[in-house]
Amino acid sequence: MSSTRLSKLLEFLESDPNDPFILYALATEYNNLNDKEKAYSFYLQLTDKHPDYVGTYYHLGKLLEKDGEKEKAIETYQKGMQVARTKRDMHAFSELQGAYNSAAGLDYEDD
Repeated sequence: MSSTRLSKLLEFLESDPNDPFILYALATEYNNLNDKEKAYSFYLQLTDKHPDYVGTYYHLGKLLEKDGEKEKAIETYQKGMQVARTKRDMHAFSELQGAYNSAAGLDYEDD
């Protein structure tokens, strides 16, 4: 099923190679297929060409964390929080802040 979805997304990409939603969907699909190299490629295209596409930062940060790149993940979350704040997207800001706090070891739990 996911190969059909991937094929469809690649067709969409051919007709509109600069659509941030298609790039994001491809990055996510490759991430779900554990093709980290291609996932990184599309996430990084998004941060380069569409830096205001706020959804990218959470998933890129999580992928970096999974690869043991904690400092890069923290930087990614910070950048995403700046973008979310600028766009006044408080939901995305909250999710990014939670991921940042967790990665930075700032989780505050009641004992």
